[in-house]
Amino acid sequence: MKQLLKSYNTVALALDMSREGLRKLVMRDPTFPRPVKLGESRQAAVFFDAQAVEQWLENKKASQSQQSYGAILEATA
Repeated sequence: MKQLLKSYNTVALALDMSREGLRKLVMRDPTFPRPVKLGESRQAAVFFDAQAVEQWLENKKASQSQQSYGAILEATA
């Protein structure tokens, strides 16, 4: 069975950034999936929807590829 939720640390590690870097990404990028807090307390564990994070990354890569392709076209025109 595929894991539905990824821990904060797992997502930070997968994106090769620190926990603080991930926190800043969540705050600054409105397209990044919002964390899911399981519990009511301040110390409740925080997770991310694994599929949403993967989709965000694919969209980010696709948009960068399109931007790079557009720059190549402009440079050769």
